Amino acid sequence: MSRPHEAYAKAAKHGSDPREIEASVLMKAAARFNQIKTAWTDSAPADLDPALLYNRTIWTVFATSVTETESQLPKEIRQNIANLAVFVFKRTLEIQIAPTPEMLDVLININRQIAAGLIQRPA
Repeated sequence: MSRPHEAYAKAAKHGSDPREIEASVLMKAAARFNQIKTAWTDSAPADLDPALLYNRTIWTVFATSVTETESQLPKEIRQNIANLAVFVFKRTLEIQIAPTPEMLDVLININRQIAAGLIQRPA
């Protein structure tokens, strides 16, 4: 499954928790970036662009959902997610222009941290 919206659709059929779905697609993107970083040689691997597109699609879904008037999230959280999405989009462009394996670290960390937050349940 290569597209985030396909992952959402498949999980929705099985009644999965939306937070778990979001965490899952973020972790998948982080794992792909980590594999690419580990396998990096003298030039950017061929699978870098598809991985960047996958991640950008995830963040586009997040950015779109938090800017909708129906969003139930508090304004501060919506703004933080929107700001993170803008950062992810800028970093993606930077990587596409001048790719280095180290540039993937921030995307890996952001995805992992947001996924961890989504998985946590309030006490």
